[in-house]
Amino acid sequence: MTERTVADVIVERLTTWGVDRVFGYSGDGINGFMGALRRTEGRVEFVQARHEESAAFMAVGHAKYTGGVGVVTSTQGPGAVHLLNGLYDAKLDGVPVVAVVGQQSRTVLGSAYMQEIDLMALFKDVASQFVQQVSTAEQVPMVLDRAFRTAKATSSPCVVIIPHDVQSAPAPELEQQHGIVVTAPSWSAAAKTPREEDLAAAAALLNSAERVALLVGQGARHAREEVVAIAEKLGAGIATSLLGKPYVDETLPIAVGTMGHLGTTASAHLLGTCDALLIVGSNDPWTEFYPPPGAARTVQIDIDEKKIGNRYPVEVGLAGDAASALDALNQRLEHRPRTPWRSEVEEEVSRWRILAADRAAVPASPVNPERVVRELNGRLPEDALVSVDVGSCVYWYARQLTLPQGVPAHLSGTLASMGCSIPYGIAAKLAHPDRPLLALAGDGAMQMLGVAELVTVAHRWRQWQDPRFVVCVFNNRELTEVTWEQRESEAEPRFAASQELPDFPFAGYADLLGLKGIRVEDPERLADAWDQAFAADCPVVIEVLTDPEVPLLPPFPAGREKAESMRKGLAAEDDGGRASALLDTYVSHEERPQG
Repeated sequence: MTERTVADVIVERLTTWGVDRVFGYSGDGINGFMGALRRTEGRVEFVQARHEESAAFMAVGHAKYTGGVGVVTSTQGPGAVHLLNGLYDAKLDGVPVVAVVGQQSRTVLGSAYMQEIDLMALFKDVASQFVQQVSTAEQVPMVLDRAFRTAKATSSPCVVIIPHDVQSAPAPELEQQHGIVVTAPSWSAAAKTPREEDLAAAAALLNSAERVALLVGQGARHAREEVVAIAEKLGAGIATSLLGKPYVDETLPIAVGTMGHLGTTASAHLLGTCDALLIVGSNDPWTEFYPPPGAARTVQIDIDEKKIGNRYPVEVGLAGDAASALDALNQRLEHRPRTPWRSEVEEEVSRWRILAADRAAVPASPVNPERVVRELNGRLPEDALVSVDVGSCVYWYARQLTLPQGVPAHLSGTLASMGCSIPYGIAAKLAHPDRPLLALAGDGAMQMLGVAELVTVAHRWRQWQDPRFVVCVFNNRELTEVTWEQRESEAEPRFAASQELPDFPFAGYADLLGLKGIRVEDPERLADAWDQAFAADCPVVIEVLTDPEVPLLPPFPAGREKAESMRKGLAAEDDGGRASALLDTYVSHEERPQG
């Protein structure tokens, strides 16, 4: 019988913490851990990614789609370095992840040994809440327990570094004594309820306002009904952050859509003209799209009191769970009859919906990317899972897709890292193999990580109860968001050497992998492509040749100034005429009279 090792203790501890899946890539620094995972006989599944960065994204995706703790592992040196991007994604979006990282044996540390780097220094910032390298076998259970408790309590990544020789050491019998700490793998969330005086102050502020706006973030994921109840009582409009979009029913007449640079004109109007703002579980960084400081008295609800007042001058802070805080606040609010403000909000929502439809119908060469996403409405399965990559496709997701209620959609919101959608999608599909998955990605993100991770999809899809894993690639041979940002922010022309991408046959590559590829060059084929993809009995890659000249225009009034900067950049381009014409069309849509 194999001697029980510290690595076995690690796996046992993970199991007790409810971990059933570990993402990673093997290497000699975690050989002991790999052996212990093999010995679990599948109780803890090891999911091999094509790259440690993807594995870290998968752990983040697992946490986002399940509400649990994502776990990732890597060897020391290069493997550990590769984890950083995904761990920063977890840190900036507030997601609990635990990384179990190997290290060279203790006997060679400090000798500049092969693949030896200072892992404590490497992870010091990204795992600022908890990073620890164990020195003895007796430490391992305690350090793992602290890592999980901290990850859950702070919604952040935590790192446990375990030298190779510690993993292979015999498992110790622990007894409480001087120099030994015995812990248990347990944790209970603190019940945070806002103070009575704060609730009274918040209610007084909101009751006295005439034009109330709500800004809803991911912290309201369990407070959908409470958000609507407050808005209805106050006659308020509801805007969402990008991360909050899945948690508000955007078919409501008072739902103005996503705020910010990639948001809607209705959200810009709401936040630009309100006299009171209630921020619920949002830490959205688009501060220039908040009301001008001093224009709106503000109440903010957040489970993390450190985030209250983080983005905007807040008069009253309510530290607590969004659902319970909103319910307590609602009891103190006065119901108001229909007001002119409510009618104004509904008119702006109607105007935005017409504008969004008109933009999707603008002819492009060959396909308008806005129409690609708009054609999804009514076709996305009610039980779907959605992952979205970073780039111009986020604009079309935010503006054109109406998510069915209960459909989760996730992306790298605050770090905004390209390459997340396919790793996120794989993690979502492994957690929910009976549900269809949709991933939206640009060609840049696919070339960065997605193409490699389609190999993982091809390797695993036959194990899924529902085989549908639909990837839509917006192939425009361009880093489109960067190009438009350069025109907007710098008034600079497109720099082809920087933004132009080599062509890649995404649909053909899918066929090569044994998946189904669909290539779309005609917008009239979009509906059929979506129907085929969601009716398929295997994963599908829809490659749509989209137009990079469709402008990424921010909502007005901010977009008016940005458009002028874009024009300056386009004027310096030899072939900027068509993009200029499309920009003029978008501006004319914004400025046309209502009605």
